[in-house]
Amino acid sequence: MNKNRLGNRLQYETSPYLLQHAYNPVDWYAWKEEAFEKAQKENKPILVSIGYSTCHWCHVMERESFEDERIAQYMNENFVNIKVDREERPDVDQIYMAAVQAITGGGGWPLHCFLLPDGRPFYGGTYYPPKDAYNRPSWFAVLKNIAHTFSQKRETVESQAEKLMEYIKSSDQAFTKEEDLGLSVETIFSKDFAQGIFDSLRRRFDKVEGGFGSAPKFPSTMGLRYLMNYHYHTKNKAALEHLELSLEKMIKGGIYDHLGGGFCRYSTDNAWLVPHFEKMLYDNALLVNLLADAYKLTGKTLYKETVMECLEFIGREMTSEEGGFYTALDADTEGVEGKFYVWDKKEVEIVLGDDAELYSAFYGITEEGNWEEKNILCRSETFNDFARINDIGHKKLSHFLKKCNHALLKHRERRVRPGLDDKILLGWNALMCSAYAKAYEALQKEEYLEVAKQNLAFILQKLANEKGLSFFHTYKKGVKQYAAFLDDYAFLIDALINVYSITFEVSYLERAHELANYTIDKFFDKENKLFFYTSVEQKDLIYRRKDLYDGAVPSGNSMMIHNLQRLALIKSKDSYTQITEEMLLLMKKAMEKYAASFSYWSEAALNRVFPLKEIAIIGKDAMKIAAEVQQLFIGGRVIMASNHENENYALLDGREVEEETMIYLCEEHICKMPVQTTTDLLMLMNS
Repeated sequence: MNKNRLGNRLQYETSPYLLQHAYNPVDWYAWKEEAFEKAQKENKPILVSIGYSTCHWCHVMERESFEDERIAQYMNENFVNIKVDREERPDVDQIYMAAVQAITGGGGWPLHCFLLPDGRPFYGGTYYPPKDAYNRPSWFAVLKNIAHTFSQKRETVESQAEKLMEYIKSSDQAFTKEEDLGLSVETIFSKDFAQGIFDSLRRRFDKVEGGFGSAPKFPSTMGLRYLMNYHYHTKNKAALEHLELSLEKMIKGGIYDHLGGGFCRYSTDNAWLVPHFEKMLYDNALLVNLLADAYKLTGKTLYKETVMECLEFIGREMTSEEGGFYTALDADTEGVEGKFYVWDKKEVEIVLGDDAELYSAFYGITEEGNWEEKNILCRSETFNDFARINDIGHKKLSHFLKKCNHALLKHRERRVRPGLDDKILLGWNALMCSAYAKAYEALQKEEYLEVAKQNLAFILQKLANEKGLSFFHTYKKGVKQYAAFLDDYAFLIDALINVYSITFEVSYLERAHELANYTIDKFFDKENKLFFYTSVEQKDLIYRRKDLYDGAVPSGNSMMIHNLQRLALIKSKDSYTQITEEMLLLMKKAMEKYAASFSYWSEAALNRVFPLKEIAIIGKDAMKIAAEVQQLFIGGRVIMASNHENENYALLDGREVEEETMIYLCEEHICKMPVQTTTDLLMLMNS
């Protein structure tokens, strides 16, 4: 970035990624109507360049090509150039990623797609070097070829665009099977189905290092969640063992920041040692959520400590003064990936002095290093094994490690920090809000509840559209923009239900119900029984897609099933149940064939195999007993608590008690005799 130049239009945007390109010599536009008007008026092809602020190869291509005056001049003369932050506009990214995948067989970022003036894609790719290399043509060669083809072979370009649009439209139906509609949900979603999903996941187990498949390895949080819930319902030991192995290996590995807390996005190796060093809000939200539940299930101190360390990181580095959560921390510092996080042994010795030897033994720090002559902190042994081998007491070792970590963290803070993507995204904030709520359930720390409530208040105030129930997708420094997407609403509804489940303030529940109805009205395809990614009111795309994959985060569709399953019980809404059952039937074959890509769908299906537990707590000590129930791991439940009956909710209706407090357990609208203690509740659930 050369700020001696006059800035382009991106200087008026709020996205850190777009601002990174604000002083390129390329005449960048944001995804706004003026860019398309210019392309149509001048009959020029459009180049859409898509990335995000913490994308390493996006930074590389900017330095190599977008800062090159000669290349920029050619781009400005022959194209209308649009820069897109994929986190601001995931809807745009989805469409053109599908096009590039159809053309090249793969995808990734930076993503580059060439469009006709009306927005239809006709060619694309990912990273291009400044000179022919890596079996890729140079960026300049690609530009010249596209400009020539557009001007001289327009019929070919139009034909290619038509084929790509047909592919994009057909890809939405690739995983749905309408012939299963009308079949019995009880028959289709049986214990055999649940076993089949587990078997499919098990075939991808890395039984040595945990996780699924080989490098690069992602946390695969939703697959691990399925294992946890499947174990709860079936007592399958292999499911629990792999969950615990995976969590332990990730926490001990280099993917986890042992000094500052928080997980990096993924590991480049099988053993979780060498991460891609960017830290994403959504990864940490989903992992905190999972670890909190894993702590409830197992009582393992490692999970509790990791939850606390992760949330300390979020509070310290990823939270705005207004109560919103920032998006990400960059992998690079001063153009070098991981520089902020790695260590020389000599530097450790200078900081820790006589403590360095024992500390280095615990975290595998050596003279030669474990990555590019540097050290990524990691652990090869458990805390208990290390204490035993080195003949040191647990309390003494714990105090020693905390003291050393504090000293190194303080020293690390003097380094040049990674770039912070400080935009605030609705959906990812809602995921982190739910993580705080789940952490509160498990650990009963009041500060976690306060953060969750403050974040919800922030979302409902700062990201709401004053005209009604609609929301905006992104916010920064008082500016909110871009209509919210399906996953924004789905994750927000989930957060509202989760915060209700610990506060029992019905205002959260009623807002969740309102937003569920709004989302059905604006996003649901009543003909094809799935939710569109964009609202019916959004008009700036060539096609409305349906996002089905559970990728780095749950899909908006699968999250809506979970939401509607719970709200159907809370609000006695049979129409919600019908929607969820039709969606699950449509996706049954996809779940069975591609279990790793539809794990959160499969967890929703598990709620049909093993129906949600309906728990109502009524009486003067309802909140106290509810706190005890919250600390239990129950694989799929709806919980309501009140000092008095409430005729507005079936679970609370007609259940007034006087002196004592009663716990009611129901399943599929059939209730057992009420009990008075959580011990008795557990016995009921296990009977």
